[in-house]
Amino acid sequence: MEQRLTEEQLQMVVGEVQRLSQRHEAEIDTEQVKEILQELNLSPEFLPDALMQLHRQEALKVQQKRNRKLIIVAAISIVVITLGAIFFGQTQQQTLNNVTATQDRITLAQDNSGSVGTITRQANGDVVYRITLSNAPVGDRLELTCKWFDPSVQIVHQNIYKTKPITTPTWNTACRHNIGAAAPSGTWQVRSFLGDRPLSDANFEVK
Repeated sequence: MEQRLTEEQLQMVVGEVQRLSQRHEAEIDTEQVKEILQELNLSPEFLPDALMQLHRQEALKVQQKRNRKLIIVAAISIVVITLGAIFFGQTQQQTLNNVTATQDRITLAQDNSGSVGTITRQANGDVVYRITLSNAPVGDRLELTCKWFDPSVQIVHQNIYKTKPITTPTWNTACRHNIGAAAPSGTWQVRSFLGDRPLSDANFEVK
C-alpha cells in the first residue's frame, strides 16, 4: 500500500533529508583524512590512535554533560528538601505555640474535682498538678516538663514526660511529686513547660 504524507509530514521529511545530506557532505572519510595528513607531512599511522582519542574526548564531554545535569537535579532536590524541612519546622513550631493552659489545679492523688491549697506532710503524700490544655495538636504527643520548687525556690523535683496520643484539642494532663514527712514547710510552687516555653504555674502551702 502506498504511504501518503500530509503537507506537514512532507515538510518534516524534506527537512530531515536536507539535514542528513549536509551532515554527509560535512563528513570526511578515512582515505581523505590520510591524504590531508600526508599533505601536512604528518604520518597517517597515528590516525587510529587519534580517532580513538577523539572518541574518548567526545564520550567524556557527554559524560560531563550528564554529570552536570545530575548535579543540578541533586542541588534542586536538596533545596526542595531543605525548604520543606524549614516549612515543616515552622508549621510544627506554630502548632506548639498555639498550645495554652486554660486551667490548672493542685490535688491529692485522689482527685475530688476541686483544688487543694494546703498539703499536710505525710509519708506517701503525692501531690498532683492537673493541667487542661487548649489547642492541643490532635494525633501528636506533647513533651512536657513540671518543675517543683520548695520554699527556698530550689528545684527539688522534675517530671519530664510525653502525653498520651492526643485525641481532642482540649486535653487533660498531670504530673506529680511526693511531699514526704521531711519536706520543708512553707509556700511551694510547681511550673509546667512545653519545651522551654512556660505554660502554667501554681502555689500551695505545705504544713
